Amino acid sequence: MPWSNRMSTKLATTGLNPKRKRQLLWGLGLAAGGAAYLKLWLPATHLAVPCPFYKLTGCYCPGCGITRAALSLLSGDVEQAFRYNALIFALAPLYLVYAIAKRRRMPRTGNVMMAVMMTATLLFGLLRNLPDFQWLAPTAIR
Repeated sequence: MPWSNRMSTKLATTGLNPKRKRQLLWGLGLAAGGAAYLKLWLPATHLAVPCPFYKLTGCYCPGCGITRAALSLLSGDVEQAFRYNALIFALAPLYLVYAIAKRRRMPRTGNVMMAVMMTATLLFGLLRNLPDFQWLAPTAIR
């Protein structure tokens, strides 16, 4: 077998399959689009998406502050991102365990992780609106 055929066969067997490559490109495209929205569109237009739950009720939903937290993370300000929405820091490792459990076909672990994430989200949404837990409300510290 000629050298060029051996190399192309080797590359074809060790590279990403087309479905994985497509998924990777979609993920990178979505991440780039999200970063462009947060770092370019919002500062230029000041057209942020308001929280409809907060507008209607005056209470913070579990997601209030996530856009500001993402902007803070993109700027490298982890402390400020935590003050805007601490839930994302709690859910990130739990979601990683959930994703691994689903990938390894461990339905019980996946279901438990989903239940824990849902419970944490509901509790966070309730607690951040109580006076004793006001420190969970989205707050600018700088």
